[in-house]
Amino acid sequence: MADLIGADLATRTLPLAGFHGGSGAASLSAAAPATRLSLRAKPDAVSALSLALGLSLPTRPKTSASAHGRHALWLGPDEWLVIDENGADMMGAVASSGVLHSATDISHRNTAVIVRGRGAEVAINGGCPQDLSLGIFPVGACSRTVLGKAEVVLFRTAEDTFRVECWRSFAPYVSGLLNEAAEDAGN
Repeated sequence: MADLIGADLATRTLPLAGFHGGSGAASLSAAAPATRLSLRAKPDAVSALSLALGLSLPTRPKTSASAHGRHALWLGPDEWLVIDENGADMMGAVASSGVLHSATDISHRNTAVIVRGRGAEVAINGGCPQDLSLGIFPVGACSRTVLGKAEVVLFRTAEDTFRVECWRSFAPYVSGLLNEAAEDAGN
């Protein structure tokens, strides 16, 4: 393997750098870069992993937990998407947990669009069949779903704000679809 110590490493271009759009009803912007983990573990490992991450991993469908810019989103009975907006070393944290788990750093695989405003639900529903009404999908709710033909993870961060996580290769498609739907929501 090549010696990379002291070598200049390439920096990855952000797929949505400078992106913004939408309408007066729903504005769109690229989320700031974040560290992301795809985390899988059995129920007996949840408490140790929660302690290592500094937040309680949620164990119920459609729920999340947040603390100090870190969010754990329940995606399945043994699966979470963990997002750290401060860029912390979460791989090191979970490695120190001492329990059996699988963690993959997917920071460069994913990106996110922030959809904000009174028409945010309508804009997302332009391509997503899920009921996003506040009573059904409250603040803190999350789910893996589809937006048009792309798999996304939705996370409601405020009454009028969603984080739409997608693979970076789908970012132009997802942002374009959301932009079109947000413009329609403004009419």
